[in-house]
Amino acid sequence: MSEVVYEETATMIAAGELQSFVPFGREHCRNHPNAFNLQLRELQPASELWSSDGAAGLVGSLQEVSLQERERECWQLRKGCMGVKEEDMEFEEELYAAGNVVVWSQGSRTQASSVYKAFTVDSPVQQALWCNFAVPHNKKDEEELEHTVCIVQSSCVNVHTVTGKDFISPLPFQVSDVWATKFGLLLERKNTANDAQLSPPGEPLPTVFSMLHPLDEIAPVVCKPAGLFDGSRVQYVSDFTMKIVFTCCQPSILISYDTVQGTHSVWALRKVTHDERSTVLRCPAEPVGTPLGLMASGFLTSHLRNISRLDSPGGSGAPGPGTGTSCAVGPSSPLHYSALHSHQSRIMTSSPGLHSRVHSPSISNMAALSRAHSPGMAAPSFSGAARFNTSFHSPSSRGHHGLLLSPNSTVNETTLVPEMEPIMPDLCIEQLWSETVTAGCHREMSSQASKVFLTSDLCENHYLCFLVESHQQLRCVKLVESNDTSQLIFPSVTTIPAKDAEPLQNIDAMLVLEACGSLVLYTGITRVSKVFVPGLLSPTFSLTNHLPHLSKPVDNISTPTNAGSRHLQRLDEDVMPSPVSELRGPNIKHHEASFLEDYAFQQATPYIHALRDPVCNRVTLELSSGTMLRISVPEIATSELVRKCLQAIRFILPKEAAMKVLVKWYNIYNAPGGPSAHAEWNLFVTCFMTLMGYNTERLNWTQNLHFEVPLSPVIAAKKARPSDGGSDEDWDYLLGCHYQRQMNSQPVCGPADSNSNTLTSETEGLSSASSPSSPSLKLDSSAPLFPHIPALFYVLHLLYQELQLDELQRARASSLVCLLQQLARDLQLEDYVDLYWRDYPSLMSGFTESCLIDQALIGQVQCPSFLRAEPPCVLSWLSSCLRGEENQPFPYLPGICQRTRLLVLSYALYILGDENATSSDVSKYLVKLSAGQKSSANELHFRRQSSVKVKFSNESLSEQLVVWLTSQGFTLKDLESVPFGVALPIREAIYRCREQPCSDWSEEVCLLIGRQDLTRQAHKMTLAKASVLSGLSLEPPPTTEADEEEDGMSDIIQEVTGLIWSQDLRVQEVRRLLQSSRPVRVSVVQLPEVSDHEYIEEKENKLLQLCQRTMALPVGRGLFTLFSYHPVPTEPLPVPKLNLTGRAPPRNTMVDLNSGNIDVPPNMTSWPSFHNGVAAGLKIAPASKVDSAWIAYNKPKSPELANEYAGFLMALGLNGHLTKLATLNIHDYLTKGHEMTSIGLLLGVSSAKLGTMDMSITRLLSIHIPALLPPTSTELDVPHNVQVAAVIGIGLVYQGTGHRHNAEVLLSEIGRPPGPEMEYCTDRESYSLAAGLALGMVCLGHGSNLIGMTDLNVPEQLYQYMIGGHRRAQAGANRERHKSPSYQIKEGDTINVDVTCPGATLALAMIYLKTNNRSIADWLKPPDTWFLLDFIKPEFLLLRTLARCIIMWDEILPNTEWVKSNIPQIMRGTFDPSEDINMETMAQAQDYITAGACMALGLRFAGSANSDAFDCLYEFARTFMKIMSFAGTAAVQTGYYNLQTGLSMILLAMSMVMSGTGNLKVLQLCRFFHKRTGGEMNYGFHMAHHMALGLLFLGGGRYTLSTSNSAIAALLCALYPHFPAHSTDNRYHLQALRHLAVLAAEPRLLVPVDVDSLKPCYALLEVTYKETKWYDETTVELMAPTMLPELHLLKRVKVKGPRYWELSVDLSKETQHLKSILSRDGVLYVKLRAGQLPYKDDPQGWKSLLATSVNHCNSGVRAFKPEAISTFTSEPALVSFAEFFCKTSDGMKHREDTLVLFSAMLYECVTQECPEMLPTYIAIEQAVGSLRRGDLLQTFPLWQLRLVVELWDSRMLKDPTNAHDTLLTSEFLPVMKNTVDVALDSWLKGNSSALQSYMRGEVLSRDAQSVMLASFLVYRSIPCLRNTHTQLEGCSSLGDLLSRSSQLGIPLRDLLRLAPVLLGSASGPQTL
Repeated sequence: MSEVVYEETATMIAAGELQSFVPFGREHCRNHPNAFNLQLRELQPASELWSSDGAAGLVGSLQEVSLQERERECWQLRKGCMGVKEEDMEFEEELYAAGNVVVWSQGSRTQASSVYKAFTVDSPVQQALWCNFAVPHNKKDEEELEHTVCIVQSSCVNVHTVTGKDFISPLPFQVSDVWATKFGLLLERKNTANDAQLSPPGEPLPTVFSMLHPLDEIAPVVCKPAGLFDGSRVQYVSDFTMKIVFTCCQPSILISYDTVQGTHSVWALRKVTHDERSTVLRCPAEPVGTPLGLMASGFLTSHLRNISRLDSPGGSGAPGPGTGTSCAVGPSSPLHYSALHSHQSRIMTSSPGLHSRVHSPSISNMAALSRAHSPGMAAPSFSGAARFNTSFHSPSSRGHHGLLLSPNSTVNETTLVPEMEPIMPDLCIEQLWSETVTAGCHREMSSQASKVFLTSDLCENHYLCFLVESHQQLRCVKLVESNDTSQLIFPSVTTIPAKDAEPLQNIDAMLVLEACGSLVLYTGITRVSKVFVPGLLSPTFSLTNHLPHLSKPVDNISTPTNAGSRHLQRLDEDVMPSPVSELRGPNIKHHEASFLEDYAFQQATPYIHALRDPVCNRVTLELSSGTMLRISVPEIATSELVRKCLQAIRFILPKEAAMKVLVKWYNIYNAPGGPSAHAEWNLFVTCFMTLMGYNTERLNWTQNLHFEVPLSPVIAAKKARPSDGGSDEDWDYLLGCHYQRQMNSQPVCGPADSNSNTLTSETEGLSSASSPSSPSLKLDSSAPLFPHIPALFYVLHLLYQELQLDELQRARASSLVCLLQQLARDLQLEDYVDLYWRDYPSLMSGFTESCLIDQALIGQVQCPSFLRAEPPCVLSWLSSCLRGEENQPFPYLPGICQRTRLLVLSYALYILGDENATSSDVSKYLVKLSAGQKSSANELHFRRQSSVKVKFSNESLSEQLVVWLTSQGFTLKDLESVPFGVALPIREAIYRCREQPCSDWSEEVCLLIGRQDLTRQAHKMTLAKASVLSGLSLEPPPTTEADEEEDGMSDIIQEVTGLIWSQDLRVQEVRRLLQSSRPVRVSVVQLPEVSDHEYIEEKENKLLQLCQRTMALPVGRGLFTLFSYHPVPTEPLPVPKLNLTGRAPPRNTMVDLNSGNIDVPPNMTSWPSFHNGVAAGLKIAPASKVDSAWIAYNKPKSPELANEYAGFLMALGLNGHLTKLATLNIHDYLTKGHEMTSIGLLLGVSSAKLGTMDMSITRLLSIHIPALLPPTSTELDVPHNVQVAAVIGIGLVYQGTGHRHNAEVLLSEIGRPPGPEMEYCTDRESYSLAAGLALGMVCLGHGSNLIGMTDLNVPEQLYQYMIGGHRRAQAGANRERHKSPSYQIKEGDTINVDVTCPGATLALAMIYLKTNNRSIADWLKPPDTWFLLDFIKPEFLLLRTLARCIIMWDEILPNTEWVKSNIPQIMRGTFDPSEDINMETMAQAQDYITAGACMALGLRFAGSANSDAFDCLYEFARTFMKIMSFAGTAAVQTGYYNLQTGLSMILLAMSMVMSGTGNLKVLQLCRFFHKRTGGEMNYGFHMAHHMALGLLFLGGGRYTLSTSNSAIAALLCALYPHFPAHSTDNRYHLQALRHLAVLAAEPRLLVPVDVDSLKPCYALLEVTYKETKWYDETTVELMAPTMLPELHLLKRVKVKGPRYWELSVDLSKETQHLKSILSRDGVLYVKLRAGQLPYKDDPQGWKSLLATSVNHCNSGVRAFKPEAISTFTSEPALVSFAEFFCKTSDGMKHREDTLVLFSAMLYECVTQECPEMLPTYIAIEQAVGSLRRGDLLQTFPLWQLRLVVELWDSRMLKDPTNAHDTLLTSEFLPVMKNTVDVALDSWLKGNSSALQSYMRGEVLSRDAQSVMLASFLVYRSIPCLRNTHTQLEGCSSLGDLLSRSSQLGIPLRDLLRLAPVLLGSASGPQTL
């Protein structure tokens, strides 16, 4: 026994960071104004509230309140994870619940806790927990996690998501417990008394339910029990004896406890399969032989719904007399679910507030919108709640038999079943494991586990532990994933005596509180040590005399082997993992706990009572005194090197051995008062070597490690001796110290000086301090790790190679190499020793001792197969890769040597050019070490990683490399830590990719290649959003004058417009022309004879004329400010007011139309204010966040603004936001019966649903179109304009679909006759036109292949409507309606062409749009005889010409000849005066035909800014204006109105062509017409001119017009060539349609934004057009920001150098990428090249850094002034490098040449565009310099230099011309190479003897020679040449030598340098 006790006391680790713990929520609740605290406040002053010393101060005051209020608090802690990477921030989150309050707080060691969120609910909180719900996305199957807090109350669950959504899910039954799982919540139903009466015989009701999302129904859970006979049976979980005790997300399992059997079971939780679902729904687990075997399918599910009310507290009363019979209704009639609902529930009725909220359909509109498959607003049941509580407000409270059928009832049963669909189960639990009920346990049943947790041990075994308090034991079940990873296997169970336990996640351990009160640390089931908590007396010491060790003997303990502990007694802490069973004691049963408690009162110190809240490695101790302490258990290692070594050891050793080592190390490292971090490595080496059997006190170098080394050896030496007088030993120690050897640049001359063989130096070499007898240097073969030495040596060697590849870790490699060289010597692996000597010559010369391994014992040492004689060296592997030699695959440790794997494969891919290196051919280059354990898991992981198939097309190797590295998670930060030589090829690949990147690479790839512009592009964001996130200041500048803001045009982004039109203020001018919110200036001169009264009338008449213009302005303003504003969701949209007042000059007096002096038309402003609303609404960008609530929030209070709101609704439809308006609201607006609102809404909704054939919208529109209603329906009184809007709406919704029924109806509606009762008599023209336009849209571009419509004869019918003729009989459903003719209008039997012609003409044009169908086009030719010409309205000639031209789309040419060719021959020839020609007819026809042709030209070249088209149109405009300005004959003949109409159409055509470009000539024309207000200039003309202005500056220059079919249709609707005569005129064309032009707008402005300054800038673009039949493939250069041509015309768009990094977007593959850029404000991020200035600062490019070097080749470097660097690059590193290293300053006495060299490097980097190469240049220079000076300590820099040179050579050998492709292009490298050669050659001349003695294998002297020799060998890549002279026997000549070069393995050119020495050495012995 004594040994055990000794072990108990000896091995103890100290817990750290003690602090008392009080849940933060409790503190917070004290200040929280909830009711409970208010009561407390009255009882007691706040200062004493919850006094800190536990209950003492409280008891008195709390008794009045009842103590259990305090008891009910509960809290839980977890590791914080808020989107921050784990390593960045580690904090704890606490969820505290008390009373009605839940507090979620966060805090960490460094930062005090703070409230993250606090929730207060209506009733006491039963439970609060975190839960993640998976929300599926609509598009794919991927799910995103919604992190939430769920608060369970008695009647509902409140769910609050982190993103701010709140849900309330009512509970249909009382819940005993709620569990969070991977899928959502699990609810356990409370077991209530009347359960038995409720369920039908043999049919228990489910007890466990799942809720996958707060909006989903609560569904029962299905289980699949394991068992031989009923294994296949799937049933509902309905057993009340099964209680859930634990759930877990990863793996998804739950643990249940059977209250009858007393056993625990483990179940896998998963989604239910389809078969299981159907099994359960078909046959509810029926017991055999019951009469109910044939129960109806819905029976069970009806019960699920029935249990609801009876479980509620109110329902538990007597269930009324009918119960007995009610269950026997009989198998045929399913019990429907509302039958049992009539119990009024007490909870429900007591809080109506809560419930009204639950049932209101808008639980939260956010919630409804957020859930893709939520039942939605309109569905009959909103969620499970509504379904469970249907009859819940029913008045009948007298038992539930009122609704039930008695067995003999005759009522038809179906009447009782309103909805019998069963509830689908979502989740299934499948039994995996169950405790066995052993015979030994029958004495007493084990109680329910009070704690369950998962833990893992240091060797990555996983255990599921549950604490059974009744037995005071912790049962640990081992948990193994089976091969297919879907199944879990539970192989063994171990029991540990414990009173309490908690897992410590991140140190793979658990803390166990034993019955005696001591804390013990276990890893898995291996005991590690006791934990000592400072300040708490460990009860083991105080209680041992009273209490024996308490423990129960346990039979099935798996004990770790106990062998080997005797070898460790040299170390005074003797801890082996002790088997638990040694603590045998008498078998004391339950009274021991009370005994302890009694004892505790006599004991002064409190003892630990329980553990709770583990987070990472911290845990809370609850003390018996009621206070709590939080402690942290230390980690296994803090030093990265030790951690890596432990990983490698764990990887290679068998599990038991690994566990021993780790536990042993843990105890030594964490002993109380353990080592400081500095000594951790020394401690590790000592421990490790001891375990391998070394006597570390006798080995010279490890002996020095035994000192505690806090800071430096000096202090340690002082501490070691009390006497201050120094001694020789101190000095010896200092010299021999490991620290000194590394630090001192001179090789240390230590005691071991002898040159003789290593083995002989053993004894003399030992220092005088301990002169032992030599046998003590033997290895102790009984040490536990002795057999594994070779394997351990090899993995540590591979770890050493890994560290070589990381600059940050390389310093640690030198510590590791001391250990490695010792092992290599003892294993007699000469090549390894040689390798270490080459790496660290000065360090290695100091080590000479070796220890003997007894030959007899060699057999015990297992030499693994993978240990090869020649050492794997990763640098030489890479080097031979560069030389193109064949290589063995390189060994690596999965999971540990990641960097090795990455670089080896990178070289294989990039240097060797093997495209499959990273996928299928990995094994050619890497060989995995298979270890005793863990390999399978790792391979899986490894396979999974590389199976992420990177799509390699025919990209270059460099692209493949970069993409692959990114997929492996390699970043720029990692690249910086790769040594410069190794990294060079990767840098080169990156440099090549940077020059020609792909436009569709992911963000990470772009980051790696250093193209911030592309990275930023990969972030999807608009300008406005970017400005919020990154301070990109694209906000409009704050305006100075107050009244400027109201004009509604302040949101145009000025930075962009300022770049597009930098020379003038045209945008301000447009604003001035379009503003309608300020009074106009009315200047009328008062003539002497005019009286004052008449003068006022004159002024008012003048104002009325001006107002015609003001009222027309908003249409243009809407186009100008299109999509330029992102509204704030909390503020209404600012709508500028329409100001119709004036000011008269000199005195600025007010002129008003409402004075009553003149007649003002009624309703004059209703349409203008509608247009004003549209203009305001069109500012909202489609990308903004707009929701239903905000739209309703904008509704104006005053009725006179209703028209504006109607326009606003239409605008929201045009920009796509109206789809978010709830159907309910749409219904509300339409029932108001306000005509304008209906028009705006119908047009808006249809535009938003363009071409979708949406059914709900179709219904909405049909109500407003009598022709689409069934003939028997009620006549609805729909205003005429609303009908017109609805008809156009049908056209929009069915655009391009060719829908037969609608086409048929619309065709007949074009010729709808007027009805008898005055209906359809006014404004018939606009209705007919609308029907024509709608028909055209439905069949848009279908031409003659209209499927299934041949019988309608659409073209013939339209032709008839166009030219007139006999009316056909009405066919179809609407025959009845048109029986009797109109009593008002007499039309007779013929078609009224004046009404039907425009619609029919445009319908033909749209159906045959772009089809080039000549036969249809010929129908539309103007007549060629004077006689026929007289019959046609000139206006219709315009339409026909337009229609004909756009059908013959490809024949439109941009020149005047083509336009004139449309005029018929008879008008072009010379006229015979004898003919009677009506000149007026001819002039009008000519002008209208010209206008029509110009209009077609405008549509054909819309948005193209085609200069030919523009010149042609401009010429015609000038001609028309000349005619108008001469008031001569021609003008009179044509008539002013007609000329003005033609001119307006030509102006519109011009602005269509120049759309978005802001062309000055067009602007001048528009301004000219703006000023003309008198005479014939009416409202319509002003509207046309200002629309032209709006189109010219569409969207502030960001948008332009498209020429897609859809866009042409929209433009035909919007620019219909008959403009309204006055503001209320809708006779020929509905004014609202003017805004449809928006549908033709598309963003095509490309704005380059400098990625560094985030300011828009100029950049040169190269745009390549695809070839067409009019032109070949052409390339043009444009200076962006610019409008791009239509994307389908382009092949590629490229940002051209030299100013900016090139970037090319290829459009031949797909245009989506560019489209998304354009739709996000067209922001294209560009990056200025270093050494260049932006075009704004340097338009000609004369100031750039390279410009200076044009005249002389090399003068650039000399002329380069480092000071000027800051103007050329924004990289702070380069600027400061220039600042500190390239200037002479007083402090630094740099030699001049160094400064010049640094400047040259800097110049090179900046001009070559690779600033990241600067460190490489400097590193090369430093390496060469130190070699030249001879102060190298290690040969690592030379290795790197050698790799650089080899890369350069291989590139030059392959292709000398492609030198420009490499990174190091200058003369720098050859110079450096030469310097190295010279230095090494000169050394060789003087010291060839050293090389010769090395080749003979003699021991080297410890002097500077060895360093130079090692450098020489490394740089010349000479293999280990020991005993070479044997190979060189008989080599007398150079020829012989060359012939043997392949054997030697030395590159040829290095062999030549060696020749003299080699020949000398070969001939040397002979001459002797």
